[in-house]
Amino acid sequence: MRASLIQIAVDPDESVNSRRVRAASLVREQQGADLVILPELWPVGAFAYESFAEEAETTAGPTYEVMAKAASDAGVWLHAGSIVEKAADGTLYNTSLVLSPTGDLVGTYRKIHRFGFDKGEAVMMGAGDELVTVPLPGLTVGLATCYDLRFPELFRGLVDAGAQAFVVPAGWPARRGEHWTLLARARAVENQAYVLACGTAGTHAGVEQAGHSIVVDPWGEVLAEAGPGEEILSVELDAAKVTTTREQFPALKDRRLGLDTP
Repeated sequence: MRASLIQIAVDPDESVNSRRVRAASLVREQQGADLVILPELWPVGAFAYESFAEEAETTAGPTYEVMAKAASDAGVWLHAGSIVEKAADGTLYNTSLVLSPTGDLVGTYRKIHRFGFDKGEAVMMGAGDELVTVPLPGLTVGLATCYDLRFPELFRGLVDAGAQAFVVPAGWPARRGEHWTLLARARAVENQAYVLACGTAGTHAGVEQAGHSIVVDPWGEVLAEAGPGEEILSVELDAAKVTTTREQFPALKDRRLGLDTP
């Protein structure tokens, strides 16, 4: 499986609609890839809290429509990053969208751990409460978003649900960039799974973004890492490597805590 991570820059001088069109063009350029990934809240910006309500949309809204056409045109599975979702009851969620090569919406994930410490996302958005995996041809991926990366129990739950890889879109700030790469590798090593962590570049709402999207294999080796600017990573994944790693070093079988065993 070939995966492409689009580390798109979020420029406050670029309109949301213009960025949707540009992102769709970048997705189309990935024709030949199997899986394409965009970052967290790239239409509006992860720290642009003042714009969340205005730019909120449904999971069938304008971002989905543009991305569905792009996925279909490119013939790829597309993790379209996340949007500010407005639910039927008016609650806002940070919601990821996964689309099939025909443009159908096959998975959504509402971010469970909201960032902000009683400010911003933490008070403006509702929290998701469901672990989500999506079976792709030959590889089952578990979904997480940005701040989720700091909570290992979520990833253990995804492994128990069959995940062989984690897709983590993010809008991670540059001032904690070292944590980003450290945690991505940790989640890969402890769960013996691929981590595909796709962040934004640029500066929005005054917050410089870390960039440095990264792909880590089940042994913790970095297969590819971006720089700080807009960039596209392309990497080959082998689901058999997950199985081999777990068989050759069966640490997951030695778990004692968190298991429903007598």
